Amino acid sequence: MVKVILQLYPQIPATREERIANRPIGRDAERYQALIRDMPKVITAADDLGLWGVSCIEHHFHSEGYEVGPNPGLLNAYWAAITKRIRVGQLGFTMSAQNPFRVAEDVAILDHLAGGRSFCGFARGYQARWTNILGQHLGARATLSPSGTPEQMAQLDEATQAARISDDQINREIFEENVELVQQSWTQDSVEWKGRWEVPFPYDDGVDWTMTATREMGAEGELDDDGKIRRISVVPKPLSQPHPPVFVSSNASKETVEYCGPRGFIPTYFSKIERAAEFGGAYVEAAAKGGKAYALGQNQALVRWGQIAETVDEARQMVADYDVDIFRDLYAGTTPMTFDPAEPVDSVISSGLWVVGTPDQVRDDYVQLWSQLPAEYVVLIYHFAQQPADSVIRQLELFMEHVKPSLDELTTYGS
Repeated sequence: MVKVILQLYPQIPATREERIANRPIGRDAERYQALIRDMPKVITAADDLGLWGVSCIEHHFHSEGYEVGPNPGLLNAYWAAITKRIRVGQLGFTMSAQNPFRVAEDVAILDHLAGGRSFCGFARGYQARWTNILGQHLGARATLSPSGTPEQMAQLDEATQAARISDDQINREIFEENVELVQQSWTQDSVEWKGRWEVPFPYDDGVDWTMTATREMGAEGELDDDGKIRRISVVPKPLSQPHPPVFVSSNASKETVEYCGPRGFIPTYFSKIERAAEFGGAYVEAAAKGGKAYALGQNQALVRWGQIAETVDEARQMVADYDVDIFRDLYAGTTPMTFDPAEPVDSVISSGLWVVGTPDQVRDDYVQLWSQLPAEYVVLIYHFAQQPADSVIRQLELFMEHVKPSLDELTTYGS
């Protein structure tokens, strides 16, 4: 059976004219308060409808009010308190700009608060405005893996191409080191490390520690005979063992799926089906090399935006009302997606990431997607609260009633 995840992109509701007149609307406390107060309706409805999970993003400094999601962990903790069955998580923590030990602690506590109903997501970071600033302590810079399309790269001079490739490589190295430290923090009683991070710090000298009881009560090897901290023990340990499920957001680069496969991580494809299907097989092969046997699509997730309505015209109008502004101003402004002001709705739909139409049309379109990659997870993105709570809930009802049963028939694994 396919596992459905609701991904919310918290968005201050406003017209483009209001965003200009009330700049920076992302700091409008009253509008954000209204968003937060309305959010439980969506979360509890997703729980009641039987969705597998609900998640949020990590993005910072969105003065325009489009993605006001700087701390998904806090929202997750709140959601865990008001739900009964659904899993809560993030898609995800941007690990090129994070402290891995804080992430390990936060996710472990969240897992306990949720009684094991949690999952964890990691991302590399593609928005330079905040990834470069919050990741400066590690030298991280934002990346569009794999640094843009071949056509876009061909238009750049050699120096710019080299810089982008270098930024991408450094970002990936930082990401992988930080994720490794999170995993070790979850699964080992103590951690020692020497890389961009040093544990202890300074690594060669150790940390002076006068609490001698640590030698007897702390982790094995944590305190040496000279009163120096040589390892650290990250507490608490997650309730889920060995840790909550890990998703890795990606535009489906081969490097990402080859990284995820042997680790059992769930690649989460923010990409057209052609690209996701191409690398679905690569993921299975990479996982097999790590001793993990998956069917095509198993342990993988496909992301889609979309609108369902009684008529095609109504569905297209919902795209115009809820999706066009953020697509034009944010997505087309920061990614390879393109926007034609003469055809705003068609620009969104032609991106290949939206599924729009009547219940029957949307069902058939999803069946076509799953015939190419029968993903175990589907991530549904809505721009709440630009799209009101009742409208988002109706979208979930329609998906669970009209689309999910057909996808379940194509997804022969999972439970």
